[in-house]
Amino acid sequence: MHGGFRKGAGISSKKMSQMMKQTGINIEELSGVEEVVIKMVDSELVFPDASVTIMDAQGVRMYQVTGTPEKRAKSEQEEPEELIISTEDVELVMEKAGCTEEKARAALIETNGDFVDAISKLCVE
Repeated sequence: MHGGFRKGAGISSKKMSQMMKQTGINIEELSGVEEVVIKMVDSELVFPDASVTIMDAQGVRMYQVTGTPEKRAKSEQEEPEELIISTEDVELVMEKAGCTEEKARAALIETNGDFVDAISKLCVE
């Protein structure tokens, strides 16, 4: 049988590795992976037992995830961290925008703690 596959005539892993290096392809396993999460519009795929392999082909890196995914809805995600607004930020906004503490704090909450945006918002009103 010429040019076809013959039983028992496979390439050894060492030979395959040499051939890949010659063509500029490098494969490595990413160590220390605890979990892989793929976020989609309405759900997530979570791989708690993930094994990740990186193939680098002349600067292009491809990641292969192997494992058993668990699908979970977006509602099961962790709650975002609570916004903490410092007294210094409130005082700065009060001073620059010439407003009350309540207005300064409300503007900081509305702008997610960005004091520059909060000052701009208050100065436009």
